[in-house]
Amino acid sequence: MPELQPPPARERGVLADGTSYALYGQGTPIVFIHGVGMQQDVWVPQIIGFVREHTVITFDMLGHGQSPLPSEQPTLAEYAEQVRRLLDHLNVIKAHIVGHSMGALVALEFALRAPERCLSVTALNAVYCRSQEQLESVKGRVRSLQMGGAEPGVDATLARWFGDPIPPYLDTTAQLCRRLLSGVNRQGYLRTYALFANSDRAHEGRLDQLQVPSLFMTGEFDPNSTPAMSEAMAAAVPGACFRVLAGERHMMSLTGAPQVHAELHPFLGAAEARANNLEAA
Repeated sequence: MPELQPPPARERGVLADGTSYALYGQGTPIVFIHGVGMQQDVWVPQIIGFVREHTVITFDMLGHGQSPLPSEQPTLAEYAEQVRRLLDHLNVIKAHIVGHSMGALVALEFALRAPERCLSVTALNAVYCRSQEQLESVKGRVRSLQMGGAEPGVDATLARWFGDPIPPYLDTTAQLCRRLLSGVNRQGYLRTYALFANSDRAHEGRLDQLQVPSLFMTGEFDPNSTPAMSEAMAAAVPGACFRVLAGERHMMSLTGAPQVHAELHPFLGAAEARANNLEAA
């Protein structure tokens, strides 16, 4: 995939708390929340795919891009509150909330805490109730980061996301992710990744409380955000949708953007129709 360029932003700004954000297009708002080690630039395919019909809102998660660090021992609630502050600043009453990986956990946390602000919630490549082997692996990565090192395991991360070796047709996309991972704030990455490593059960026993249309979607070959995880989350949410994208891995929002859009478009449309019907009733 060639490195895409977003259309001109309608607005770029910084909240009072230091959060860096951008707005594109006009229409029903969609907020995109990136994963650990990324920043808002990673959503370029989604900006291009949705800007004609929606106000697309991107921002840098705490500890990433131009946004400030989270607290030393952050919680998912802290990241969810960042989303609330952003919507308040933009005077957005309700929006579709879409998150990837760690961003999916933040999206779910926000939807559970503020359903009145959500038209829908989509969790892409989320983690849920890791196996003991998966848990030991991710906590081992946290310990390695805490011991210090030049970079947050960039090569190992790219191998998990794209395969080892990385297929030549994915090299450009992998290099984009390498650039973002290599430029991340080390403390921001460590604090956020430590939270990510310990949050796979944060929504266990709570998902049945989701009150908004929900979509759980992952890649067929994502080894850490597995189809079984997304299926289990969807099964816990009344009326939720569950999709697996054939042949895709963790960064399917980049590598499989057309397929992601093909699933998201009708889901968002149905959620908007539902909201309109409820308002008219």
